[in-house]
Amino acid sequence: MLTLSVAAARTLHLAAQGLLAPPRRKAVKQDVLAAIERMGQLQIDTIHVVARSPYLVLFSRIGPYAPQWLDELLAEGRLFEYWSHEACFIPIEDYGLMRHRMLDPSKMGWKYAAEWHRRHQEDIDRLLAHVRENGPVRAADFERAEGRGNGWWDWKPEKRHLEVLFTLGHLMVAERRNFHRVYDVAQRVLPDWDDKRDLPKAASVLPTLVARTCRALGVARADWIADYYRIERRKYTAELHALADAGEAVPVRVDGWKDDAFVSAELVPLIDDAAQGRLRSTVTTVLSPFDPVVWDRKRASTLFDFDYAIECYTPAAKRKYGYFCLPILHRGRLIGRVDAKAHRAQGIFELKAVHLEPGVRVSASLLTDMRRALARCAQWHGTPELAVGSAPREVAQALLATE
Repeated sequence: MLTLSVAAARTLHLAAQGLLAPPRRKAVKQDVLAAIERMGQLQIDTIHVVARSPYLVLFSRIGPYAPQWLDELLAEGRLFEYWSHEACFIPIEDYGLMRHRMLDPSKMGWKYAAEWHRRHQEDIDRLLAHVRENGPVRAADFERAEGRGNGWWDWKPEKRHLEVLFTLGHLMVAERRNFHRVYDVAQRVLPDWDDKRDLPKAASVLPTLVARTCRALGVARADWIADYYRIERRKYTAELHALADAGEAVPVRVDGWKDDAFVSAELVPLIDDAAQGRLRSTVTTVLSPFDPVVWDRKRASTLFDFDYAIECYTPAAKRKYGYFCLPILHRGRLIGRVDAKAHRAQGIFELKAVHLEPGVRVSASLLTDMRRALARCAQWHGTPELAVGSAPREVAQALLATE
């Protein structure tokens, strides 16, 4: 069995995630779909101190592009929304895999408000009939009786009803308007779907999700599988060996890891070059806090020796790095993080704080790559002027320098 270094495993992981090399041409709409297909899913989050997470994840991979392409792909039915890792955009070809969750939401936890459904059955049925008869709705179409709410935990009843119907698959997200969901009945969003004809066998779902995960991660361990599509929390050793027996993965050892790892068959042609150091990531970019590369804290620590946790849900006084820190990927390593905010009206991309990891050597090439990456990101946001707050002196000077 081939033994890989952790650096080689990182390279294969970044290759699988579309972060091996910078884009060689201007992005087109199909690149958005291809990037999501490569990852298997694109997590949705609404925080927008910089571009909302799904748009930023795509920018990290395909470079500057028109954000409305993502919205158009959803409206065209080439993507759909559902609970996979969390709320995600998913290629429409995988609808059948998620359909099983809709038909039996008992294991969905908080994502399915069973008690709310039981108590408000009549109102929920009435809302579904309204959408069926009158067309798509938004949560904003319903007035709040008690005034303005205080966040997702204080949704108005109709919003909760819509979420129940969404989780059950009775309603789907037909499109987004200003990032707000527009719900319609599933029969109109997917008129050609027939459960009796199209639903994959239940026994095939788990092996397929394990294979999807291995392909998306490039290098997978048994303890990494459960998190990607939020399946049952356990080790998937037998399933990965079955994948290898079917020729869809190759078992390898990685220096310092107790358990075997499995490389997706699609990356087998790259294994030797990665193992010999002839293949390395040349990408420098910022990542969203909800990027697949970092959304599993333990995996990011194992692969990159990078301890990352988003702090926007942490009280300000307890934050170590900042509200919405973006990890910095530099040539195969996560070398730091930047707490950023796009001031769109002023055209300023503020770097509130820049933190480099201990032991990172601050070379001229690193500073040049960081400056160019952050300048590209700022330009794409429509906030071309960089402003630097807290940062090591040489880093601040380099980021504010002109070419």
